Amino acid sequence: MKSPENPSTPTPSVILVGVDFGTPHFDAPLEELGLLAQTAGYSVADRVTCKRRAPDPALFVGSGKADEIKLLAQSTGASEVLFDQSLSPAQQRNLERHLGMPVNDRTLLILEIFAQRARSHEGKLQVELARLQYLSTRLVRRWSHLERQSGGIGMRGGPGETQIELDRRMIGESIKRTKERLEKVKKQRATQRRQRERRDTFSISLVGYTNAGKSSLFNGLVKARAYAADQLFATLDTTTRQLYLGEAGRSVSLSDTVGFIRDLPHGLVDAFAATLQEAADADLLLHIVDASNPSHPEQMASVMGVLKDIGADRVPQILVFNKLDAIDEDHIPLVLSDQMELDGQTVPRIYVSAQTGEGLPALRALLAAHVVAPAGGQGPESPGAFPKNESLPSLLGTM
Repeated sequence: MKSPENPSTPTPSVILVGVDFGTPHFDAPLEELGLLAQTAGYSVADRVTCKRRAPDPALFVGSGKADEIKLLAQSTGASEVLFDQSLSPAQQRNLERHLGMPVNDRTLLILEIFAQRARSHEGKLQVELARLQYLSTRLVRRWSHLERQSGGIGMRGGPGETQIELDRRMIGESIKRTKERLEKVKKQRATQRRQRERRDTFSISLVGYTNAGKSSLFNGLVKARAYAADQLFATLDTTTRQLYLGEAGRSVSLSDTVGFIRDLPHGLVDAFAATLQEAADADLLLHIVDASNPSHPEQMASVMGVLKDIGADRVPQILVFNKLDAIDEDHIPLVLSDQMELDGQTVPRIYVSAQTGEGLPALRALLAAHVVAPAGGQGPESPGAFPKNESLPSLLGTM
């Protein structure tokens, strides 16, 4: 793989494979997997999709489709195959034997990207923990060179079994040490949160699907210089800045968190619990949505799924439909601020463009309305939702 530190390294080419099991979110053109592959440093040689009722227990796609992938890889010169779905260790091992080349899945691809992008000490620890937990299930395929071990009556295992047991023990000890170090970081974050609570700091966290423009919006609101790029997982580490809201006459704490993605590996959700805790403990979430992406309803559902996993789904939200400048002119909404049903709740929605700055003053006013409102109600007097049958512009106009 071509690393950012060594751009002269040849870029490996890969075959992308997706299997349609009849799920509503199947990505037929494999666009997101292609973006993930490019982010990780691959070039896409070709794409293969097929339909199945259920995964093949041995090869996931069946022997016929596996033969087709092998011929395609040989004709295109691809050096690896990437699956859009998670593979079991046995399926991964069987496919590598059948195809005669490395085979990886979406989970490992995301782990590789996270490993490349993590910058803070905490972020690196979190990625390392998730990687170790993933590898601990893959020992079955890492020691194929030791399979021809001694056997027979009276023999109790051989060098292969011994090596696997040693490696399993080493990985287990590494997982334990990494968890202990993360626990210390978690306690430090808890201390920082208690200090913010004592100072009566109103905290706002930006959440959303990766590449929805969270970091760009964060920079636009607080005039920061957080890294932002048109790519998946441009930033992983949480960045917190103070945002002064003139309408409220006070500052709030604004945090930019890691982006979410469909089928985010549970190991990463668990490993990033310390970072994602910022969202769970926030007073308000800005749920950033890429309004120009036709798949944004599915992306919103994925974000809500992760928020439920971390216990942040009941935190009050504002839906910020970003990238207004990228929406086709025929699809630009006539009303740029309204309300929307989200998981059975009515929440405010506002259209903005972090790129051009359009809508940011209205967003600041909306944030101020939430900050100055006392808790407990269901209208502008509450940090939750605005009342039904009342337009958002009229509420902002009364401030």
